[in-house]
Amino acid sequence: MAKVNSNGHANGSSGKTNGNKSDGLASSNLVDIQSGLISREIFVDDDIYQREQEQVFARSWLFIGHESQVEKPGDYFVSRMGEESVILCRDREGQIHAFLNSCRHRGMKVCRYDEGNAPVFTCPYHGWSYATDGKLVGVPYFKSAYDQKLDKSQWGLVEVAQLCNYKGGIWATWDGEAPSFLDYIGDYKLFMDLLLDGWDGTEGGTEVFGGIEKWSIPCNWKFPSENFIGDRYHNISHRSVDLVGIGPSGGQRRDTQERAGAVAMDVSFPERGHGSLNFIRTDDTSIGAYQHSPVVSEYFAYCEEQRRKLWGKRSRVVAGPGTMFPNMSFLPRQPRTIAVWHPDGAGRTEAWRWFLVDKAAPKEVKEFLRQYYIRYSGPAGLTEQDDMENWNYAHSASKGVIARRYAYNYQMGRNFPAQPEGLEPKLPGQAVDVTKGVAGEQNQRGFYSRWAEFMDAPSWKELATWKNGK
Repeated sequence: MAKVNSNGHANGSSGKTNGNKSDGLASSNLVDIQSGLISREIFVDDDIYQREQEQVFARSWLFIGHESQVEKPGDYFVSRMGEESVILCRDREGQIHAFLNSCRHRGMKVCRYDEGNAPVFTCPYHGWSYATDGKLVGVPYFKSAYDQKLDKSQWGLVEVAQLCNYKGGIWATWDGEAPSFLDYIGDYKLFMDLLLDGWDGTEGGTEVFGGIEKWSIPCNWKFPSENFIGDRYHNISHRSVDLVGIGPSGGQRRDTQERAGAVAMDVSFPERGHGSLNFIRTDDTSIGAYQHSPVVSEYFAYCEEQRRKLWGKRSRVVAGPGTMFPNMSFLPRQPRTIAVWHPDGAGRTEAWRWFLVDKAAPKEVKEFLRQYYIRYSGPAGLTEQDDMENWNYAHSASKGVIARRYAYNYQMGRNFPAQPEGLEPKLPGQAVDVTKGVAGEQNQRGFYSRWAEFMDAPSWKELATWKNGK
C-alpha cells in the first residue's frame, strides 16, 4: 500500500473515506493499489497539487517539443515544463537547448512569442540580452552602473539539467540526478518508436505540422493522463462520433476492421508509471484504408509493405493511446498526435497538442491527414469534445465536502491473464489480455502507484526502483 501526503483516508471496500480535515498535510493511504481505491483528494486538493510541482514535475522527464520546430539556427519554440515557461531553441552552432524563460535580473519573460527566429533574446523590462546558447551578452549601462564587474558568465539563462533528442522528440528534466532518458522509459521505448518512426518504418521519420493547438480544461491534469494510459471503458462517450463516421477509412471512428480478430493487450510499466493500449494482429494481413483517395490509399499500402519488411512481426502491433509518466499522452497511429497536459492549478489543465506526419509523405497525404486530425482531436475535434465533458464534470462533481469522502474505484481487471503463449511479438512490461474482459484498469493502477512513489521519495535513489530490485 503506497502512502502519499494529504488528508483523507481510504477505508474499506466501500470506498468511503474520512472527511475530517487535519492541520497541514498528514501522511495517509490515499493510493491503495491493493484494494483498487484512490482518494479524490489527489485530484482536488491544492496542497497536494503544490507538492506535485516539486516532487513530480521538477524531477520527471517532460516532453517539450520536436526538432522539426527548431530546424535552423536561431529557431525557437516556447514550451512548458510543469508550470515553468521554457525556451526550446537551436543556437548558432546547431545545438538544441532548453532554458527557463525568465530573465536572471528581475524574472521577466525574455521571450513572449510562441515561436520564431531570433539572434538574441532581449528582456523587455531592463534590456538584458541572451544569446541562443543562453549566455548573457548584453547588459545596459554595464560600464557606468556595474563598473564592468558583473560576471556575465554567471548570469546566463537557467538551462535544464538534462536534455534528450530521441528520434526528433525533445525531452528535458530539471533534475541532474535523474536517470538518462532511455533509462527513464526502459522497455517503453517500443511505443516511442511506434510513435516517432515513419509509417514506412523509417527511423525517426516524422515531423510536426506547423503550429500546435492549445486550450484549457477545467479539471486536474491527471484526468486526461489516466484516460490515455488505459481507458478502454469509456467508449459510450464516443457513440455519436462512431455514428457520424469520421474515421480515416470513411467509416467508423477507428480502423475497426484492422482490430477485428486481433488480441487486445494492455501494457503497464508500474515501476516507471507508463502504459499503453494495443492490439496484436494474429497474421500479417493488412486492411486497405483511405480507398476514396487513391494517392493516400497507395501511400499507406506502400508503407504497410515497407514496415513488414523492416519490422517483421513487430508490424502486427496496432498501437493505441498511451501515456508516458507523468503527463505526455500520444496516439501512434492516425491520428498520430502528442498531447501534454500542463498543470495549471489543482482544477485546471492547459492542454497542448502536436500533430505528427511522415516527412516523406506526399503533399496530398499530409493535407488529407491535416483535415482528419482537425476533425478528430483538439478542442474542435469531435472525440476530444466528448473527453473534455467527462473530465470537466468529473472534476467539478468531486470537489464537494461529501464527494471527497468517497474514493474512486480502480478494481477492474485485476485477474486478467498475461499475453497468450505463442502470440507474437511479445510485448514488454506487464502485458495482459483484455480481449474477453473488454477493459481493465491495470494501467491506471500502475500510473497512480508510480505517482505515489514520486510524492513520497526524497530523491532518485529511491525512485529508480528497477535498479533497486523492487
